[in-house]
Amino acid sequence: MSDALVVSAPASSANLGPGFDCLALALDIRNRVEIRAAAGAAMQVTVVGEGAGEAPAGLDNLFLRAFVAAGGDPAGLCFDMHNEVPFARGLGSSAATIVAGLVAADAWHDRPPRDLLGLATELEGHPDNVAAALNGGLTLAWTGAGGVSAIGFGAPEAGFVTVVPERRLSTAQARAALPDQVPHADAVHNAARAALLVAALGSGDADLFRDALDDRLHEPYRVPLAPLLSAVRERVAGDHAVLGATLSGAGPSVLVWCLPGSEQDVADRLAGLSGVSARAVAVAEQGVRID
Repeated sequence: MSDALVVSAPASSANLGPGFDCLALALDIRNRVEIRAAAGAAMQVTVVGEGAGEAPAGLDNLFLRAFVAAGGDPAGLCFDMHNEVPFARGLGSSAATIVAGLVAADAWHDRPPRDLLGLATELEGHPDNVAAALNGGLTLAWTGAGGVSAIGFGAPEAGFVTVVPERRLSTAQARAALPDQVPHADAVHNAARAALLVAALGSGDADLFRDALDDRLHEPYRVPLAPLLSAVRERVAGDHAVLGATLSGAGPSVLVWCLPGSEQDVADRLAGLSGVSARAVAVAEQGVRID
């Protein structure tokens, strides 16, 4: 067994417009957990940053639930959690926490690496965010006869800005806004745009991104709960450096796609919106990692 280790996992923005529940991009905003032997037999948990004062300090803590699900024994260990990924803002905080807990359990007990995507998906409920947090870069996840799988596309040829509001939105509330059925024309529209987005990722053609990021499957139904998306689009309308804006996960945060090198200018322009934090953010090309 190790004497101490540090595990970190990145934020992620899922859906990416037409890629509902299958596409996600890892972002270089990381949750970090330091694990070491405690002075006594009791487990010790501290949380700083996001979730300080509200995240559980017992076995119901999501990191510890994942740690135990992967076969880890938290007894006699000290867990110092340093969270940077905002809670309930659509940036994959739960996925980062789950993935970090699973990988930490194997690392602490010196187990060989294994495929944790299936277990992570079981804990999270859907595979897109956890696939990105595990693998880094942009990932496509799907469920087939053999279970959950994912492939990576690396880092897209684009720059990114996150626009994060102060208010929160639960994934359950955002999912409840979706209809049970959508018009056939909208389904066809999204199938074409999802394929076009993959083509844009392969070619790096900026004009393809502009057309590909148009969703009709989930964003129109969530806009009343996440009005920031419309406000961001209005603010950047006509800006040639902006390729598009997509709701980040279930929202309410927004991911702005822009030409490489223009990220800070775009972030400065969006910082004028009331009650938000806008920042240029790099793609996390590496997912969860052990230091």
